[in-house]
Amino acid sequence: MKKTTIASLISLAFTSHAFAVENINLDDVTVSANRFERKESETTYASEIHTAKEIEASGAATLYDYLAQQSSVNLGSYFGNKASPLFNLRGYGTDNGNQNVVITVDGQRLNSIDGIPQLLGAIPLGNIDRIEISKGSGSVIYGDGATAGVIQIYTKNKSGVTVSTSFGNFGQQNHYINAGISEQYFDLSASLAHDSNDGFSDADKTGHRDEFTGNTQSIKLKIKPIDNLRLIASATSSRNDIRYPNSLTKAQFNSDPIQNGKPNNVYTHQSLNTDQWKVGVEYNITSRIKIAATHYREDKVSEYGSKTNFVNSSNELTLSYDDEMLSAITGMQLFDGNRDGGSDITSKNSRAVFINTEYRPTWLTSALTLSAGFRNEKVKYAYAPTTGNLLDDTVSLDAWDIGANYRFSSEASAFWNYNKAYLAPNIDNFFGYDAFYNTVFNGFIKPQESKTFNIGLNHVVTNNRLKATLFYANLDNEIYLDKSVAYFGTNTNLDKSHKYGLELQDSFKITDNLSTSVIYNYTRAIVDKETREDASVISGKDLPSAPKHTIVANLNYKFLGNASVNLNQTWRSATYASEDFLNNASQRQEHYESTNIALNYQYKNMLFFTSINNLFEHENSIQIRDNTIYPVDFVRTLRVGMKADF
Repeated sequence: MKKTTIASLISLAFTSHAFAVENINLDDVTVSANRFERKESETTYASEIHTAKEIEASGAATLYDYLAQQSSVNLGSYFGNKASPLFNLRGYGTDNGNQNVVITVDGQRLNSIDGIPQLLGAIPLGNIDRIEISKGSGSVIYGDGATAGVIQIYTKNKSGVTVSTSFGNFGQQNHYINAGISEQYFDLSASLAHDSNDGFSDADKTGHRDEFTGNTQSIKLKIKPIDNLRLIASATSSRNDIRYPNSLTKAQFNSDPIQNGKPNNVYTHQSLNTDQWKVGVEYNITSRIKIAATHYREDKVSEYGSKTNFVNSSNELTLSYDDEMLSAITGMQLFDGNRDGGSDITSKNSRAVFINTEYRPTWLTSALTLSAGFRNEKVKYAYAPTTGNLLDDTVSLDAWDIGANYRFSSEASAFWNYNKAYLAPNIDNFFGYDAFYNTVFNGFIKPQESKTFNIGLNHVVTNNRLKATLFYANLDNEIYLDKSVAYFGTNTNLDKSHKYGLELQDSFKITDNLSTSVIYNYTRAIVDKETREDASVISGKDLPSAPKHTIVANLNYKFLGNASVNLNQTWRSATYASEDFLNNASQRQEHYESTNIALNYQYKNMLFFTSINNLFEHENSIQIRDNTIYPVDFVRTLRVGMKADF
């Protein structure tokens, strides 16, 4: 993509407001990353919000498709697995990006103690009410891993029945049913979802293609026995079957990305199953004081060559206060995670306390909000092999955040915050493989720490909502995989690194029926200093797999009263291959590009929809090293379906 094209897309964010004719209530968006609901323009941190209305208009069938095509998160298939995808937010790269983002669903943390990315495939898109992306903040409440930010997903409190079904080429199927009832004393909802495809690459020697099947069931219950008391329970079960395609050489990819690069090898097969549940209670002691307690548990089994069992459980107790001048929440969080690898049991346990506050000096001005918070978390690791000595390690980590928001008028506000965050290594960071593919314990590594400064501007008028954010982050001991010696590499730390960038978001309503939106990110991620195991020195080099430019542009047009079409263009610039820390490999990661179109037609209680992803069949890929390329999102996919509400 030429620079002139980039400039023209960015300029769309600043188009004149002269043609607007109605108030589109762009500021009627609330966020709750700090556990208190606020208008987006009044927060002291950078945020990005996606509503159920925007999700439906996009035409996306899965949460992966929506985040990849409509958000600032650089999302990519995990070498063929879209259920647990790769993440890159704010320049942390796709290799470890998922570790640097905390993802929650209705408050339940999806981050585990293993290296498998968060299981987004277990979240049906039709069940989502709102997605909040908080950037460079969230470490006080969410703790370990909230270095790049937090993605919070909130599901719908369903009343009635929704049924949706769609089919597409390559055997694509996506079906879900969501039913619920809301009464005076309780809310109950349940859902069933199925997502599958027959694969996009040629079959291996056993006849299998890179197919995927995912089935998810969930139930959510809220009981309100008295006005001030809420009892909460929910459970989700997900079963996923995944086959990963083989890598291709550059010549093979250029010739035909659909081919099986190693026809004598079978595709790697993984079974990934999770069972999650939570119970909780909330009690309003007074109209301003609330106490809440929640217990979470996840049992996960991954069969990927060998079978590994993970059990994660956590408990949270919070006390909150909210009035016109002061909002505060304090609490404690306990987490216990265990990995049973057959020949060892390794655990990661943490104990944390935190307090987060907002102060509005209304006696001085109603335009100012100040925020401050602090967290301390003690993390203990233990490695217990079936033969050999028990090894353990304990670290104490702190996070803090200070910020402010000042509203110049009803249309404009500015915010800033300074955040300290940390990432305690997950269990898989301590393990590698020997020459015979046996799992080997490599030892404990240092926690990662970051300090991020954000400053931003909100400008909201009747037809336009603009947000601009500048950020700068300094990091110590950024976790990465050093591939300079062993073929499989060793997880270790970069001594010093930093990141900075500009983030722009703009939504603009041109007429009653025509609207646009643009997200543009400019990000630099630099390795300042690191001496690798082979004694090579990295200094002043770009972090691989972290593109400088990201653009997400949408044009939505309503016609015939009940019909709408949405045109989307997603583009990410080329970068260095994920193992190219010296920035000198002959092959680079090519840019990512996808043009997507969706058409919706509403007839009474029924919505008919069709979509085309990657309209121009851009051949996207993940480049690991020279001649090791995994095709992803490289074919044109079509889908047609319907949704009915009763």
